[in-house]
Amino acid sequence: MIFSRRQFLKTTLASGALTPFAYQVAAAPVNPLFDCGVASGDPTHNSVILWTHTREPIALTWQVARDLAFKQLVISGQGETALTQDCTFKIDVTGLEPGTTYYYRFITSNGQSEPGRTRTLPAGEPESLNIAVASCSNYPFGYFNAYHHIAGDESVDFVLHLGDYIYEYGQDSWGDEEGRKLKRRHQPANEIVSLTDYRTRHRQYKTDNGSRLMHASHPLIPTWDDHESANNPYLHGAQNHQPGEGEWADRRAASIQAYYEWMPLREPANQAEKAQLWRHFEFGNLATLTTLETRHTGRSKQIDYAEHLPQIMSEHTLRHFIESVLGDPGRSMLSVAMENFVNQKLAESVAQGAKWRLIGNQIPMARTNVPDATDLSLPKALADNGAIAQHFGYFMALGKYDLPIYLDTWDGYPVAREKFYQLCQSAKATDLIVLTGDSHAFWANQLFAGDGDAMGVELGTAGITSPGDFETFGPTLAGKFDQRVAQHNREILWTDCQHRGYVKLKLAPKTAIASFIGVSNITSEHYSAKTLRQYQISKTGSSLAIEKI
Repeated sequence: MIFSRRQFLKTTLASGALTPFAYQVAAAPVNPLFDCGVASGDPTHNSVILWTHTREPIALTWQVARDLAFKQLVISGQGETALTQDCTFKIDVTGLEPGTTYYYRFITSNGQSEPGRTRTLPAGEPESLNIAVASCSNYPFGYFNAYHHIAGDESVDFVLHLGDYIYEYGQDSWGDEEGRKLKRRHQPANEIVSLTDYRTRHRQYKTDNGSRLMHASHPLIPTWDDHESANNPYLHGAQNHQPGEGEWADRRAASIQAYYEWMPLREPANQAEKAQLWRHFEFGNLATLTTLETRHTGRSKQIDYAEHLPQIMSEHTLRHFIESVLGDPGRSMLSVAMENFVNQKLAESVAQGAKWRLIGNQIPMARTNVPDATDLSLPKALADNGAIAQHFGYFMALGKYDLPIYLDTWDGYPVAREKFYQLCQSAKATDLIVLTGDSHAFWANQLFAGDGDAMGVELGTAGITSPGDFETFGPTLAGKFDQRVAQHNREILWTDCQHRGYVKLKLAPKTAIASFIGVSNITSEHYSAKTLRQYQISKTGSSLAIEKI
């Protein structure tokens, strides 16, 4: 896709989301050299990563200023883009002040980039903090309008992206039917496997207008999930890595290299530790955020229902599956090194008196079993569709035995989840706000350890474009499934699989507000957005209370 500044400005105006800064970005002179815009991320109290890409290798100057006119220049420097990094450029700008907004740009002999705006982490006693939580942006399925809406919200301080920033599938796979209609088919056409493949795919995703504006408007705190490499990876492989696709270790290394090149992400001191993407952020005494890595460093291979469901024919075989297969104590989710890191950082957060403890978590954590829905049936028009009927039958089979809806999530690793809760309890951190992606659905959940003790709440975000699991059943039946799931599971207060959007979390010293924001469509760049539901979170004893507003 060739980026059109005229179309970008037209779309931004039409959406009604034009802020003064967004207008400056959209209306900046066209410079095809900077074909993927600018971005910032991985903020600390005194530093931030700035990022850009050029269409060819070139020397550049970067500038950071206090004002958009760049009259109050703070710091500048020189660098260059090179083919060895796919013409991406990153700089870790240090010596900045906490809780401060800065503007930045890149200048070359062939002109300059549009401006970007970033922010450092606050120190001291912030009165508020606004975080937009995003996940699952699949390019062929539609336009990244939720990103565009995030860009237009001046109150957002940081964007937490919980993964599936790109998808690995080729043009003959999931989403391509929609991609053909929208002229947003994946590039390259094949499933991405090599370093060149991953780089090309990242570049394509960065050309989306909403993505470009969001990256220019707000600093990103990114982490990956599975599709940045391949569907459902684990320590030594992935569900979507086949024998003819080379060595998994090589593919994973290529995906991680491209991710670091194409995201505003700080490089580790030891390059061998790139897979260890767990981090900790402090927002003064208001909140801490600890992000997890649940894909490449500690996860055991997923259990596959296809191998076990046919064997479940009695209460005895069901109990064996739950207790001995799912409940195998040798199956892990997190590496020992990360468990130690999380325990240490949560203990520090408690000791320092932080008011809120956030966990950046890729996959759903709440216990989510499928209810018995044998009284429901597909409309005849859908029942004649073999793929949809098979999908419906799959959920019916799970509901018959009250089994977890997914086994790639924490539900597929119940012993590991309990171990995670225990390390949180040992740090006296039982008031977690777990922020979750992956499922393509909104969730408002309460969390409980195996002993019944409250562990906090979970806020799950829908996909930016990726569709929910029940949507193929039609809106009426999908809505009923959502309701049944919430009614059936103690930990689930509400879920919605039929909207695309994001979660906005507003923290204040005593209360937090979670807003679930949906966009009206993803098939056009002309859209509207609305708040579907809000919850207020407050302290209660050593944990949290959550109630609908």
